[in-house]
This record gives sequence, structure tokens and C-alpha cells, in this order.
Amino acid sequence: MNSIQLSRGIFNRIRPLFTARVHARNYHEKVIDHYENPRNVGSFDKSDGNIGTGLVGAPACGDVMKLQIKVDENGKIIDAKFKTFGCGSAIASSSLATEWIKGKSLKEANSIKNQDIAKELCLPPVKLHCSMLAEDAIKAAINDYNTKKTKQSKESD
Repeated sequence: MNSIQLSRGIFNRIRPLFTARVHARNYHEKVIDHYENPRNVGSFDKSDGNIGTGLVGAPACGDVMKLQIKVDENGKIIDAKFKTFGCGSAIASSSLATEWIKGKSLKEANSIKNQDIAKELCLPPVKLHCSMLAEDAIKAAINDYNTKKTKQSKESD
């Protein structure tokens, strides 16, 4: 075994130790959990009348978040999906938001605040914009759904 192979072997064995320390220092374990195991990733057909789509972004940092809700005939969110391009905190905020809004009425989901998301994920002040995006995405998805329903009811009259 030559020295390059030996060095690579050693590096490959100790790499997880360096990675874990960097993650632990920069992100809370809840952020890491949602980043490494994101819940509800995906999308729905936005032309479906029971789907509301919120697409929001933060030009300053480049984060873009799409959050979609599927609503039943009683106005209850029965499913939610997201796709996010951004940092770990943005992905974690999206993931947590979809978990929280499932099973809630539109009114209940609309009352979720970015401070609640930030507190749950223990986001530092420099990452608060990620929780703000999640709140904005929820509100945009609900607004899109309500707009579709209003349009559908006008067409049926």
C-alpha cells in the first residue's frame, strides 16, 4: 500500500468526525435532523383546484422556497409538500412548516409565525430570514388556494 492510499484510507475514516463537528458548531441538532431527513419533499399538480402553491424567495441570500398544500372539502390541510433551494436552515424551516400545517385548518395554519419556527429549530439571528420565508410560503399557499376557490365559485355561478 503506498502512502497516497494510506492517506486516503485514514482521511475517509476520520472525515465524519470533522463533518460532525462543523455541523454541531453551526447548526442545532433539530436543523441537522430536518436537513438530513427532510419531511414531505416533493410537489403536487398546481393546476389541481385543491392545491395551493406558495413560491417565495430571499434575493439577499438566494434562498427559494416552494410550499404546497392539499386541502379537503372541509378546509383542512390534509397534505403538504415543499421544494427548497437554500441553506440547511431554509430546508429545515420548510420541512418543519409542512409537518406543522398538516391536519390544521387554513385559519390555524395561517396563524403559524416565523418566531415559532425559529424557536423550535433554535435558529440564530443570522438565519431568521429562513423562518420568515417559511411563514411567507404558508401564507402564499393559503392565499393561492383561496384565490382558486373564489375563482371556481364564480365560474360555477
